[in-house]
Amino acid sequence: MLIANRGEIAIRIARTCKKLDLKPFGIYSDADKNSLHIKHCEKAVGIGGFTPSESYLNMNKIIEAANVLGCELIHPGYGFLSENPDFAMLCKKEGLTFIGPSYESMSITGDKARSRKVASRITSIVDGDEISNETMAVDLAEEIGFPVILKAVQGGGGRGLRIIRSFEELKEAFADSKNEAMMSFGSDRIYIEKYIENPRHIEVQVLADDSNVIHLGERECSVQRRHQKLIEETPSPVLTVEMRNSITKTAIAIINEMKYTNAGTVEFLFKNNKFYFMEVNARIQVEHPITEAVTGVDIVEQQLRIAL
Repeated sequence: MLIANRGEIAIRIARTCKKLDLKPFGIYSDADKNSLHIKHCEKAVGIGGFTPSESYLNMNKIIEAANVLGCELIHPGYGFLSENPDFAMLCKKEGLTFIGPSYESMSITGDKARSRKVASRITSIVDGDEISNETMAVDLAEEIGFPVILKAVQGGGGRGLRIIRSFEELKEAFADSKNEAMMSFGSDRIYIEKYIENPRHIEVQVLADDSNVIHLGERECSVQRRHQKLIEETPSPVLTVEMRNSITKTAIAIINEMKYTNAGTVEFLFKNNKFYFMEVNARIQVEHPITEAVTGVDIVEQQLRIAL
């Protein structure tokens, strides 16, 4: 199996490969030629470049490396190409098994506007919609009321977010948000939604194959800085048994509605005893080890078993 990533997650995946008698092979950029993850792979090839766009985001170089090494499987880890539906499709065309959801599922989860529409059939979403120009933005903000938040449709990791509290701020931030979305994600599509002040951020870990969807409980990640998670905790200290049953059942229903398979995380905002769907992360998450510590389930192993 080719691990199409670097650093800690590559080491983590290699460990499970060895447990399952799979050979972990790796890649490295010029900047990473002495990195630790290479030592955890049985073989590794250099793909050149010092920046991610020249290396770990270059689909053709990664496919070429998989073919050179004779790999049958590709695990994208997290970040980089892990949630790129085009990469999943390219792997399929090349006869490589992609360890993750299908192109069709990722086309929904990777488009925040589309995933919100699908989830709204199941549960509450925060008021908002995609906007293509400043006039639409002003009209929608007036309709749903300040504060609002600007987000990249294909975004993640807190990039491109702008909290807006007035029409003046909206006009100033609109172009900046579109530009940052374009630079970070290659798409300038943005949407506006009502900004919920000081919510709790609760996410449900799911595993799905073609016939079953299960959950591995929830993680709470409300302690954040600049929309980046700092502390993760499981189980959430604020949920009652009834609330926990409700949020996990809702997460499973959303995953079923999206016809999603493999490991994923359904993220919610929680305020005044009410949940609002936020997004689905179509990959293993950075914070997966705390769920593994509590449940005893190796999530990477389950990803591999589902894909195989």
